[in-house]
Amino acid sequence: MTPAAHDSSLASARPRLAWLDALRGIAALAVLAEHLLQAVMPSLRPYWCNLGIYGVLVFFLVSGYIIPFSLERRGDLRAFWISRAFRLYPLYLAVIVLTLALSWWIPVREAVPRDLTAVAAHLTMLTDVVGVAAVVDPMWTLSYEMVFYLVAAAMYAAGVHARGGVAALLFAAGAMVAGLVLSGPPMAGDWPVWVSSAGFAAGLACVLARRAAMAATCALGAGAVVLLFVSGRTPWFGAAMLAVMFIGNAVNRWERGTGRLWPVVPAAVLVAVAPVWAPQAGWWWVRPSVWITTLTLTALTFAAGMALRDRRVPRALAWLGLVSYSLYLTHVPLLKVLIAVAGDLRAASLPVQAIATVLVTGAVLAVSWATYRLVEVPAQRLGRALLSSREPVVRASAPVAAGPGC
Repeated sequence: MTPAAHDSSLASARPRLAWLDALRGIAALAVLAEHLLQAVMPSLRPYWCNLGIYGVLVFFLVSGYIIPFSLERRGDLRAFWISRAFRLYPLYLAVIVLTLALSWWIPVREAVPRDLTAVAAHLTMLTDVVGVAAVVDPMWTLSYEMVFYLVAAAMYAAGVHARGGVAALLFAAGAMVAGLVLSGPPMAGDWPVWVSSAGFAAGLACVLARRAAMAATCALGAGAVVLLFVSGRTPWFGAAMLAVMFIGNAVNRWERGTGRLWPVVPAAVLVAVAPVWAPQAGWWWVRPSVWITTLTLTALTFAAGMALRDRRVPRALAWLGLVSYSLYLTHVPLLKVLIAVAGDLRAASLPVQAIATVLVTGAVLAVSWATYRLVEVPAQRLGRALLSSREPVVRASAPVAAGPGC
């Protein structure tokens, strides 16, 4: 999961599941450490695993664990999407606007298109799955988070939402096959951006207007899966990320007694071996030893969180979980500002690097807290007010176990 899966209102109402906040806090620290060490103290950066991918995978497991549960708890697709929009978009758009405003000083990376396709792709959050580079590097994960929302909503609309384990297996198998047969996205160009943008807008308009909402939701989910394989920048990797999220969903259903655990192991094995023979897997962190180590560390972290879920969560980790979305989106722009001001610190002395690391970490945490309080909280409050002013939230008829917010 990206930090997007967090909702303080529901988390505070369910303190028994504050362990998910702790996992978010750990994941946020891992992502920050990956980029901070790379930029400031490369000598301390580990290469036996990828801290950034580890953090992202932990986030994805948390998303898979709770997002479908949240949708079922609401029992209302329209309310689900309004909640998601007010949770994700305000800070996301604010960071993009600020990054573009500073582009005269800190240029936007060259991979980002300088035309309207970039605007359209960012508005849907589907950048990576339509082959468009994100303005802020870590935003690529939000593409897969959005695909997961679309697929989970479609499964709910189709009445197959209890099949999270099957979905994990299917996406894991898809990752394996894509890794074997695809050397890149089968279709490229601008058309996936425009088709997905039009479909996204039309489908969500139907959901919000409650006009053919179920059919539109199913069409959105099916379209998202197609995009994942035909226009995603790395099809096997995108499918693997969806498999990880549905593994989290399968674990939740097993814990609540509404599903089986057995699909988790074969799905995890397929994800682990997916890049082994993939022609489109040239990064150092997908070498078998590093990739499998990263996946194993992710699984152990999540398992430890579950095993200790009845223990008191350290306040520092809970706080980090609270501001994790802000930390995730703001830390890279802040690092770029540091480099623009201080220059390249990778060749500086170790004491200078250590001081810079402490100062940058403090600045990132302070900014994250400020954006959480000034952007995230008011936006979520506005979203809840909009929902409550229009109609009561429809809840699932069957009782469900207490869970954190999405």
